[in-house]
Amino acid sequence: MAFSDADVPSQQGKCFMVTGANAGLGFSASSVLAARGARVIMACRNEEKALAAMDRIRAVTPGADLAFLRLDQADLASVRAAAEQASAEPRIDVLVNNAGVMYPPLIRTAQGFEPQFGVNHLGTFALTALLLPKLAETPGARVVVTGSLAHRFGRIDWDDLDAHKSYRTAQRYADSKLANLLFLFELDKRLRAAGSPVSAIGCHPGVAATELGRHSGITNFFFKYFSWMLNTSAMGSYPTLQAATDPAAVPGAYYGPQGMGEMRGQSGPAKRKNTALDAAAASRLWDVSIEKTGIDPGLAPG
Repeated sequence: MAFSDADVPSQQGKCFMVTGANAGLGFSASSVLAARGARVIMACRNEEKALAAMDRIRAVTPGADLAFLRLDQADLASVRAAAEQASAEPRIDVLVNNAGVMYPPLIRTAQGFEPQFGVNHLGTFALTALLLPKLAETPGARVVVTGSLAHRFGRIDWDDLDAHKSYRTAQRYADSKLANLLFLFELDKRLRAAGSPVSAIGCHPGVAATELGRHSGITNFFFKYFSWMLNTSAMGSYPTLQAATDPAAVPGAYYGPQGMGEMRGQSGPAKRKNTALDAAAASRLWDVSIEKTGIDPGLAPG
C-alpha cells in the first residue's frame, strides 16, 4: 500500500530526533510528526534558522512540542555534545538521520574528512552509535538512515576516502549515499544479532526540490525548470515518515517513492543496487568508520 503523510498514525507520547530539521525534507517530516503529537528534537547547525522553522511549525500546529539541539555533523565534537544532550531526554523513540550535504566544494570537516563522506556517512555513523544505548531504552525504537537514488552510481574508493588524490563532487556524493546504505545493511544485521530492541530502516526521497543541491548550478537549473517532474519537500518526506512511523515498516527495509522510476509519488518498498548489499564492503566500512571516528557502536558482527 502506498504511504503518505495522511497515513502517519498518532505519535502522542513519542519523541523523535530529526537531524537537519530546519529545511527541506527534515522540516516537512518534523511538521507532520509535531502535528501528530510527537515531541520533535530539531537537531540543526544554525539556531536562528531552527527557531524560525519552529515558529513556522507552531503557526500551523499551536502548542507543538519542539526543541532545538545544536548539531554540526562536520565536527565530531559537536556530534558527541549533541548525543550527550539528547541522551538526557526521558526517551527517544526514533532517530531520523536526515542531515546531509550535496556537491559542496572541498572544504574539509573539523577532523579533516572529505565533506560529503564526513557529514553524510561518518557524522551519521557517529551520532547513531552514540545514541544507540538511549534508543535501546525504548522498545520499538528505530534508526532511520536516508539514502538516495544516487547510491546506484556510488563506489567506495578505499584508497582515497578523504579525497587527497581527487575530488569530483557528484561522484563523492554518490559514494556517500552508497556508504549510508552499506551502513544501514550492516547496522540492521548487527542489531538483529544482538537481539536489540532497536530497528534500522532506510529511505530515500526520490528527486525532491529542496535546498540540498544549492551548491550545484546544474541542479538548481533542473529544479527551476523541471520542478513539475519532482517531489515537493512534503512528498519527498513520505518515505522518511514511513520508515519512522509505519507500524508495518520492516526492519532493514528500504522505502522510497513509487512513481517515475522512484523519482516521485507516495512511498513504498524501494530498490537497492547489489553494491548496497555487499556484506564484505559493509563490514569493512563499519571497521573503517570506527577507526576514523574513534566511536564504536559496540555491536558484534552478525
